[in-house]
Amino acid sequence: MPLQVKGEILDVRRVGAYSVLSITAPGLPERTRPGHFVTVGMGGEESSMVLRRAFAIHNVQERGVYGGSMDIVVGLNGPGTRWLTERRRHDPIDIVGPLGRPFVLPKERVACVLVGGGYGSAPLFMLADQLRERGCRADVILGASSEDKLFGVLEIKRVCSTLTITTEDGSQGLRGRVTDILGESIEKFDAAVVYACGPMGMLEAVADIAVAHRAYSQCSVEESMACGIGVCMTCVLPVIGDDGVTRMVRSCVEGPVFRGDRVRWEDVGTIPADALGAPAEAGT
Repeated sequence: MPLQVKGEILDVRRVGAYSVLSITAPGLPERTRPGHFVTVGMGGEESSMVLRRAFAIHNVQERGVYGGSMDIVVGLNGPGTRWLTERRRHDPIDIVGPLGRPFVLPKERVACVLVGGGYGSAPLFMLADQLRERGCRADVILGASSEDKLFGVLEIKRVCSTLTITTEDGSQGLRGRVTDILGESIEKFDAAVVYACGPMGMLEAVADIAVAHRAYSQCSVEESMACGIGVCMTCVLPVIGDDGVTRMVRSCVEGPVFRGDRVRWEDVGTIPADALGAPAEAGT
């Protein structure tokens, strides 16, 4: 069960175009698995910013001077994230977590390829570390539009088997996108599983490439989450169930990690006419 914690800012540091916040979070680190997320209250108790913001958990520390703590990565996208990046040491902060369904780790020692786009790569660091502990290969592909939009290149080198960088403008690594080399990487490392975090367009391409190369994919989707606990229904998307029936499921509760081949990527943002319970005019 998730906890609501009155945390405290330990540190705010810049990493490229992003800010990494370290937050005290008693009780949360030991409950956290790679792929979980938290929601953060914005603006303080008297703020007009009613909706919380969701952030993937980048890293956790179960012990320390201030007890358990965790890191989240923040990109500047509006007044809420601006307020968050302006926090200072010892400022109070309200967090709820861990939330969602995390990545499923392989039961056997298999090769895995991890794909991250921009700061969407934040949860891959814990994942790579735990895969290596299980004896699995963890080959990582990180990509972004430009060098400053990459996240954690030096940090992830310490926990992955190999690292490949792509940027669309060629400012670091290979020029292009992560999906340009994904198929080759799956074949090269004989990967059985592909894990991915990043923009929805990237996830759709990753899922298609994984299917084409007979690999199992798990994708952590980026959908707007107003509540994070399954109440508001703003983060629904069409997913095919084990019975072959499409249902509109909540990313924050049934996800954010889904099997890539089960998400109907082309129908995200709509209610497909054949989805269970869809109204007659659905799909428009």
